[in-house]
Amino acid sequence: MSCICGNKKDYNECCGAIINSNIKASSAEELMRSRYSAYVKGDSNYLIKTLVANNRHADDAELIEEFSNSVKWLKLDVLHVEQNIVEFKAYYKDIDSIKVLHEKSNFIFKNGMWLYVDGELFNSKVERNESCPCGSAKKFKKCCG
Repeated sequence: MSCICGNKKDYNECCGAIINSNIKASSAEELMRSRYSAYVKGDSNYLIKTLVANNRHADDAELIEEFSNSVKWLKLDVLHVEQNIVEFKAYYKDIDSIKVLHEKSNFIFKNGMWLYVDGELFNSKVERNESCPCGSAKKFKKCCG
């Protein structure tokens, strides 16, 4: 079975190994993928641990868990990768509909590990003619749209 992040490797050999500290993320993309998987699992501790210290806030864990558990994560599409920048779309279903979180994330390699710094969010939606994020292989307009 492939990893939550969409890679062909098994979760325990991919994001699970990074989240469980068996290996370190070797790139910004690997860290971003593992952070997506942590959102799917509702693992706020990992998400905070992989965030630069000056961007951590007291209520982060509670907010992360609340959001992660209020939606069903559907899939991740990595759109563009540079050395320390990863642009992606993460699709999820909330109580109303399927939505997309489209972000260009900034990362930094510090003290031997990759950390998430911040990101630029884009106002995106699931387009009618793209494949439905639910995994049906139908177009969005003929499925969940």
